[in-house]
Amino acid sequence: MRSNEIKKGVVRAPNRCLIYATGISSSQMGKPFIGIASSYSDLVPGHIGMRDIERHAERGIAAGGGVPFVFGLPAICDGIAMGHAGMHYSLASRELIADSIECVARAHCLDGLILLTNCDKITPGMLMAVARLNIPAIVVTAGPMYTGTYQNKRRSLVRDTFEAVGRFQAGKMSESELTGLEMAACPGAGSCQGLYTANTMACLTEAMGMSLPGCATALAVSANKRRIAYDSGVSVVELVRKNIPARRIMTLNAFKNAIVVDMALGGSSNTILHLPAIANEAGIELPLELFDKISRTTPHITLLEPAGDHFMEDLDRAGGIGAVLSALKTRLVPSITVGGGNIIEIAKQGVILDKDVIRAHKPYHKEGGIAILSGNLAPDGCVVKQAAVKENMKVFTGRARVFDSEEEAMKAIMDKKIKKGDVIIIRYEGPKGGPGMREMLSPTSALQGMGLSDSVALITDGRFSGGTRGPCIGHVSPEAAVGGPIAALRDGDVITIDIPARKLNVRLTQTDIQMRLSKWTAPQPKIKTGYLSRYAKLVTSANTGAIVK
Repeated sequence: MRSNEIKKGVVRAPNRCLIYATGISSSQMGKPFIGIASSYSDLVPGHIGMRDIERHAERGIAAGGGVPFVFGLPAICDGIAMGHAGMHYSLASRELIADSIECVARAHCLDGLILLTNCDKITPGMLMAVARLNIPAIVVTAGPMYTGTYQNKRRSLVRDTFEAVGRFQAGKMSESELTGLEMAACPGAGSCQGLYTANTMACLTEAMGMSLPGCATALAVSANKRRIAYDSGVSVVELVRKNIPARRIMTLNAFKNAIVVDMALGGSSNTILHLPAIANEAGIELPLELFDKISRTTPHITLLEPAGDHFMEDLDRAGGIGAVLSALKTRLVPSITVGGGNIIEIAKQGVILDKDVIRAHKPYHKEGGIAILSGNLAPDGCVVKQAAVKENMKVFTGRARVFDSEEEAMKAIMDKKIKKGDVIIIRYEGPKGGPGMREMLSPTSALQGMGLSDSVALITDGRFSGGTRGPCIGHVSPEAAVGGPIAALRDGDVITIDIPARKLNVRLTQTDIQMRLSKWTAPQPKIKTGYLSRYAKLVTSANTGAIVK
């Protein structure tokens, strides 16, 4: 056991003394030490119920013959951080989470880990950590939130509050209706109800084999979630005894399976940042081309919000990720899981209980949910959630309206200065330029609520929330802050988006672009002190997963 480093031998008497000070008995000293990396927080709705899940994980670890130790990690709610300076910290917190787990697990020689997580950057940060540490670990995602109810309709965060801002601004909603939605759309604990980044990453974690079956969709307040936490505690001790570290699970095959499920679900475009970053820690390269190759041949079989009207609770009722895997079993490759079974075996056991929610027989689209585009505006690639784009907007030509920050663009939208046929450009919001690559849910939701999503496109070197829908192109690489072509754009430039052809181009020659960039000077950093200033100096491009080197 790794923990023997601090438990065995005469010279470790002082170490044992401090361990005894935590309250454990001598009979426990010979058992595996299992950390519960908990991101519990009173600030984050997806995490407020974790104290209860911690208890059940502790019980499972003890029942399995281990000793549980809970330690805390930071958590940021992207919805609360959205639309202001707080969003700079969201993606950057992924690296802090990974580094924090590394520090605690290495310093205390933990034998294994339960990773208790839920929201957007916390899950990938934790997976990055265990891929780096390569010790036995199981992820327990705290689960989705139930939908709310208002005026006898099911409600959720994005469509019923973020998009309501635009509807209110357009005079389509009263102030009392807006207030009613605020109170009703999010009824309690859990990750936001649609297939946004948090829930997408939970689904991919299960598909990768790093969570027990059923974990991704089991709702936050359910007894089933408690049972999964308990069983995960038992199972992680077994992984320690069998010496099955994380990289035995997180193989190239596991990542390929996760991408297949991602494309079939129509998941958040943020997975194109997170999966490569996790794989990098495991010593595996996931180029953008692999995502697009898999998307080209994987049918899109669920239509959850924001693309459709189903929610995570519907996916759970329809059979969860096991049912999705069953529809994809001929496309999966063998990979072991933390529960001991092979993903192919789990897929064969899955049953689709609602064929409208999981449409294996009649896919919503013949291709997967995400497309990778390139062209003279994004030589190193960019990302679009094509499953959430209407057919009439998959090929679109318009004139650029260029903004150097999200705030500038949002002001123009709210002041009704954006017109049909515009292509909104939001630049200097990439990993370095942001810094932190802010999500653009506020402007995209406002456009949706104002009825402009079928006539206006948005392109950014920043990124989008998993709740974004419409022709929104993100992760444009290279970003403006390092002199990418997006930095050369001017108002009125003609831009063509062609999702079926995977192209994003501006009607300029390469000579035109180079001439403009020859007169360009890099802007001063937006943030010059603290963590984000250090992050901006070390972070790489979006097409590499915005990893820190």
